[in-house]
This record gives sequence, C-alpha cells and structure tokens, in this order.
Amino acid sequence: MKAEIITIGDEILIGQIVDTNSQWIGTELNKIGVSVYQISSIQDDKQHILNALKEAQERVDIVIITGGLGPTKDDITKHTIAEYFNDTLALNEEVVHHIKDLFAKYNIPFSESNRLQGMVPTKATYLKNEYGTAPGMWFFENNTVFVSLPGVPSEMKGLMENEVLPKIRKEFQLPFIIHKTLITYGQGESVVAERIEDFENNLPNFIKLAYLPDFGSVRLRLSAKGNHKKILEDTLQEKIDELYQLIPDIISGFDDGGKIEDRIGILLKENGKTVSTAESLTGGKIAATLVSVAGSSTYYKGSIISYAAETKINLLGVSSKTIKKHSVVSKEVAVEMAKGAKEKLKTNYAIAVTGNAGPSTDNTDKSVGVVFIAIATDSAVFVEEFNFGKPRGRVIDKTVNKSLQLLLKEILKN
Repeated sequence: MKAEIITIGDEILIGQIVDTNSQWIGTELNKIGVSVYQISSIQDDKQHILNALKEAQERVDIVIITGGLGPTKDDITKHTIAEYFNDTLALNEEVVHHIKDLFAKYNIPFSESNRLQGMVPTKATYLKNEYGTAPGMWFFENNTVFVSLPGVPSEMKGLMENEVLPKIRKEFQLPFIIHKTLITYGQGESVVAERIEDFENNLPNFIKLAYLPDFGSVRLRLSAKGNHKKILEDTLQEKIDELYQLIPDIISGFDDGGKIEDRIGILLKENGKTVSTAESLTGGKIAATLVSVAGSSTYYKGSIISYAAETKINLLGVSSKTIKKHSVVSKEVAVEMAKGAKEKLKTNYAIAVTGNAGPSTDNTDKSVGVVFIAIATDSAVFVEEFNFGKPRGRVIDKTVNKSLQLLLKEILKN
C-alpha cells in the first residue's frame, strides 16, 4: 500500500512556513503499514492541483492532501477537487451545525462565509473536524483513496488520528512495517559500511538497511516489511544480534524513533535523576529543547546562560585564572562550567557548552566553529572538542544536538 502526500500553499513554497505536516503524516502512515512513495508541495493554483492529483492517482493507492480549505477566496482546494471528480458542491447541514456549535462555544459571530464552509462535494464522505471549521473529505475513485485535510497542524492531526487512520486500517489489509535503529558512535559512515558489508549483502529481501549519519554518530536503521509480524520481529532480532557481534565496540544503544529529548526525559524519570545546563554560545536553546517535553519539570532543574566571561565567573564559579590561561573557549572552562551548574542547581547531570559560533572569534585563540561540550555526572566530568564549521546557525544547532547525544550516552551507561 503506497501513499502520496500533497501539501497546497504558496506560503510553503516561498518559505514563509515550514511543512511539518508531511513529516508527521508520513510517520503515522508508516506505523500502520502504509509506505509513503512521494511528498509534493504545490501552489494554490487550480491547474497545478488538477495535474498533481492526476499524477498521484497513477502512482499510489492513497493520496493525502493538506491545505486550501479555509473560508477565503484564495482557498480553492475544495472546488478544484470537485472539478477533478466531475462533482458539484452541496450544503452539508451537519458541517454547518458543527461550525455554529464551535462558534457559539467561543462567542464568535456566524457569517455567510462560514456557512459556505459547509459546501462539500457530493461524492465526498464527510470527516468531522473537532478542532476547526474546515471539514475533512474522503473520496474513493478509480481504486484510489483521496483524503483532503485542512493545513492547520492541530486540525490535520485531529482528523488523521480520529478519522483517517482508523478508516484506512478498517478498509484495507495492510502489511506490517517494523523499524529497529541502532546508534553507533566514533566511526564515520564509510568505515561502518566497510565493517558490515557482508552483513548488508546477505540481508533477506524483506529487510532493508539505511545509514543515517550525524556528526560523530551513524544510526543504522533496519526496516522489515511483510504480512507475518512474528517472522519480521524474529528475523530483525537475529540481524540485530549479528550487528552486536560485528561492531560491539561502537554500538551505544537503540533509537526508538522519537526525539532525543523525549528519550532523555523518559530515562531520567525512570531513574529518578535530574539535569541542568550551563550555556554560552547556545544562549538557552539546549534548555528550550529539554523543556519542550511535557512533564520536564520533574527532571530538568534550570539553566545558567553564561554568555559573558564575568557571568561564568560570578554565577558558575569558573576561575578567572582558568579563563586567562586557556580562554573562555576551552575544555578547562567547559569542565568548570559543568561542575558549577551541577553544584549550583543540585542535579545528577549537567551539560555545559562554550565555543565560537562566529562570525568573529571574540578575542579567543580558537577558530570559528570550535565548541567544547562537557557532561558532568555524579562520578566524573567528560568533555569533548568539536569543530562544527560555519555558519553561526549551523554551529549552534549542531551544539544543541551533540550536547543531547552526549548526555544520552552518559545516562545509558548507568
């Protein structure tokens, strides 16, 4: 079962917003055994939409469309889809009633333009949008399912979870798709590939191996697809055991497919441990990432954003002699920052980062892109040096990601 995702909106194409809908939809479809064949972003243009629908119908079994379903004149998706199916729009009183109830709940006046949102193609199965006014629509034409959803992420997700995914599972016999991802550290993609070349060449045809490199690590994703779940699970486990025999020195554990900050939170909660941060060049982005997880207040205790040297000295207890001897961008300062954060905020772990994000080096002896990351634990402080290159935004983002990877690595040791 193959699907294509089509996002409609000029705002995506001009970079005004980032298309997060496709990523989320792709993940959820994969969970139920639907493979995403292609993702397309197109203009709010009738002919462009008609062409995209025709091409998608020739490629896949399910077409998921998001965007262009609002009450304004530039939202043309519903009318264009009706034209594609040689259909007409008719007022759906159930949709109108829902919109009126929603508006009454928030004391919003109901207008004629809102009533027009109740116009739905007659061939469509109406999908109730619990979180908004634009209805979802399900079509089945020429052995292809077309689903039209609003582009607002909360509305799209509600419709997918409550209506679309259950309906797909009910109406189609779907294969199982199982992913297992191992995280390796310390060797590059080409080296890892050489070490497991024979393993990869001898994989059964229903298992694929993908290399997902990052700075300092490579994730190895094994994907199995078929109709017999037990066979897939057993064979995947056999292959994972083989990898542990081939490269035991660089495997650090599993990636469950979620965000690293979620995984860190789960492990800290399970172990009753806490973490704090001391940030220089990242200016609070590590803290913001950690607290983006619901319930993070149980394990995350706070951050000291020590951007200036005097803040490192006054709030974290970094020695002025250390800074004078080694400069603020050094492993010695990173270590003292981590120790200071752990002691001041009384946590089991602390992350500390200092570096040159650029474009200037701010009177340090380290080049732009050089970053030191320290992780303090209850037994020791570990520090590593990296060079994340340029530009500034890349250095900062890589520092955040690598800090969380190093923290996770230490948590997994205990």
